[in-house]
Amino acid sequence: MAETHGIRIYDDLHRTVRDFEPLHPGRVNMYVCGVTVYGPCHIGHARAYISFDVIRRYLEFRGFEVNYIQNFTDIDDKIIKKANEENVGISVITERYINQYFRDMDALNVKRATAYPRATGYIGKMIEMTQLLIDKGFAYETGGNVFFDVARFEGYGKLSRRSLEDGQVTQEPSPGKRNPADFALWKASKPDEPGWDSPWGSGRPGWHIECSAMALELAC
Repeated sequence: MAETHGIRIYDDLHRTVRDFEPLHPGRVNMYVCGVTVYGPCHIGHARAYISFDVIRRYLEFRGFEVNYIQNFTDIDDKIIKKANEENVGISVITERYINQYFRDMDALNVKRATAYPRATGYIGKMIEMTQLLIDKGFAYETGGNVFFDVARFEGYGKLSRRSLEDGQVTQEPSPGKRNPADFALWKASKPDEPGWDSPWGSGRPGWHIECSAMALELAC
């Protein structure tokens, strides 16, 4: 029987309470989606990271070793816009707000994560994952952009209980999409934007693929 430490949790997918069974005895890998660093933290960030801190501390209290990973999204439309407005490089913006994030969370007594990976440090992994999804038929390239084909993934939306058929799942419109709900895995760079070389041309990852790559690398 798997080790549970007597902890029971609510399973959102199956809507039932079940025993907490870690994949690795005595150890919990916990990945939390971090902030996009284009501006100061707000009360919503405080609520989120205090909540995850409580979970992490409770697991440690119950005897688990917790590998707590929380990323920084350090490439994004809003970061690029902010950098252009101030006429500085994007690293000036990201370093400013990463440092401010730490000051704010330290003031709230939120424990530091085991590691804080940055999206730009895992671009190669994201390209590999995106190519794998294309090879398996779950994604497609159009005009230098790569989109995830939600219609190819059976049960898409089942966790949130949102239906493609009912039009409840929406994304931003973009030329070349097969379905309005398809989302970007890779975005082609505009002439004035930073970019990385890829099989589909210069571009940058969409945020949907970023946490997948970092979680698989550091929290599995």
